[in-house]
Amino acid sequence: QVQLVESGGGSVQAGSPMRLSCKVTIDNFQIYDVGWYRQAPGAQRELVGVITAGGFANYLDPVRGRVTIARDNAKNTVELTSNSLKPEDSAVYYCYVGIKVPSYFNGVNYPPVTYWGRGTQVTVSS
Repeated sequence: QVQLVESGGGSVQAGSPMRLSCKVTIDNFQIYDVGWYRQAPGAQRELVGVITAGGFANYLDPVRGRVTIARDNAKNTVELTSNSLKPEDSAVYYCYVGIKVPSYFNGVNYPPVTYWGRGTQVTVSS
């Protein structure tokens, strides 16, 4: 059974360090893209950043340079860190793992799929 368990977050002051962690229970973690989405009240869920299975990282423009996402394929974890959060970064942050295109690995076909964590609230005060 696939599980994504987030930790970290809470209330932080602008500019304070923050770390979100996500422990993923899934076979062959290394073949999945991983990352974080966020959703503020009244807004659509948006992609904060992703690291592909091949190690390519991309970020939402407003957070680029302020947020770092890292993956550890040995530990099946995804982390988001920042030292420069702003009040507008306040949202529920969701960890995800996914496959965009049908893939084949170790004799198994993997269809496109996305798995989500339950989300963790981040509130940034000025």
